[in-house]
Amino acid sequence: MTKPNDSGPSSKPKSGREAGELGLVATPIGNLGDLAPRAADYLKAADAIACEDSRITIRLLRHLGIKKPLLSYHDHNADEMRPRLIERLQRGEKIALVSDAGTPLISDPGFKLVREAAALGLDVTALPGPSAPVMALILSGLPTDRFLFLGFLSAKSAARRAELEEIAGLRASLILFETAPRLVTALEDLGAVLGDRPAAVTRELTKMFEEVRRGTLSELLAHYRDAGPPKGEICLVVGPPLPASGTVAEDLDAALLKALTAMRVKEAAEAVAAATGLPKRQVYQRALELKQGHQ
Repeated sequence: MTKPNDSGPSSKPKSGREAGELGLVATPIGNLGDLAPRAADYLKAADAIACEDSRITIRLLRHLGIKKPLLSYHDHNADEMRPRLIERLQRGEKIALVSDAGTPLISDPGFKLVREAAALGLDVTALPGPSAPVMALILSGLPTDRFLFLGFLSAKSAARRAELEEIAGLRASLILFETAPRLVTALEDLGAVLGDRPAAVTRELTKMFEEVRRGTLSELLAHYRDAGPPKGEICLVVGPPLPASGTVAEDLDAALLKALTAMRVKEAAEAVAAATGLPKRQVYQRALELKQGHQ
């Protein structure tokens, strides 16, 4: 068996210009220190870099001391540019694909380029790194075992509510992007359609003023109504559906009693809160009551 070569940005050796390669390179979402060394090496080795906004990408390249041709590839020109990029790959070029921030293909047209390149038998690889939706999820304190990324929902309230109704019953945490001016109305619609679930508003992830605000949808709505739109880029996480109201107390008690046989109160409350999506303070208080009642 051939041992993989992990010394360079790609594990597949290339000879001359026999085959091109498309590399999906994750770039920082705020902090330039988060760029992976392999990603930097790939950008240096690439013949050209396909990017959303050259003004943003060139700042990263200057930071790295890299000069490469930049090829604009975004929603408005993707159909025109895709054949040109495919042609260059077929000529044997190594093309790096980046988004303005984070992992490419997440809420951008890159998946169509990957689909076409793969269909033609061209090599496609990925250089993993920062991803705002995943970072928001793991910071939210909400269940991470099942989740759905929704990107940006519709700007209009009626359409947004219709989209939410389609997935309201899905037992998974929901991750979505939102703009600061629309945050309050988005929270209103989320609460109206999904109920008062636990949620988190994250903003400016990895940057100096990074913030994660956790609470129920109604608590978050009340805060941002008073405080006004927050500054920076926003990613929302909403917990999965709560148990049916008639069985909440029984299910919660059963889960806590089982957890308390193997864990301390705080650990049991955290585990059950994560599994059920119920607010941690509510679960912890009930765990204390159950613990005291069995002493």
